[in-house]
Amino acid sequence: MLLPQLLAQHPEAAADIVRHTPLWVAGVLAGVTMLGLSATRPRVMHLNRLLLMPLIMGALALWGVQSAFGATGQLAGLLALWAVCCAAMLAVGTRLAPPAGTRYDAATRHFTLPGSWVPLGLILAVFLMKYGIGVQLAMAPSLSREASFAFAVTALYGLLSGFFAARTLRVLRLMRGTPASSAPAAMPIRPA
Repeated sequence: MLLPQLLAQHPEAAADIVRHTPLWVAGVLAGVTMLGLSATRPRVMHLNRLLLMPLIMGALALWGVQSAFGATGQLAGLLALWAVCCAAMLAVGTRLAPPAGTRYDAATRHFTLPGSWVPLGLILAVFLMKYGIGVQLAMAPSLSREASFAFAVTALYGLLSGFFAARTLRVLRLMRGTPASSAPAAMPIRPA
């Protein structure tokens, strides 16, 4: 039985699942929630920190694919699927404008970013997906060898990775054509 079906038919099973979850998972959840909450308020961020989020989330997604399906003999194909889904989301997502109010200061290489709930939502989506897949595979390890499950999970990881990268690339486009002398003044916000 799939996890969503189990929880729909037996909601009390959620308490058992949480009780059997290692304590360190709660620490990870707290950490990623704090990270996501920090993005809900306007902030000034250096170029290096801006690049860190999509790299970390992409690495976590690839780790999710490898840890769930690495022993199945499908890993090469699944990694190719992840790359295709990531690239598809990049192709769509980078066509959008950067978030309104985003500015780049070429002199300091800092970006002024408006607050947004989107990063928190994406971070929690990746965490809950990884957690749910881990629970599902603990309950039914044979599911890792089912191609449809592996393809669906990998495609979702790829799309989420591409979405994170596309958001960052949209902001990075502000670097083009922004000379240091004409960079707008940064908002009086402490650097993140």
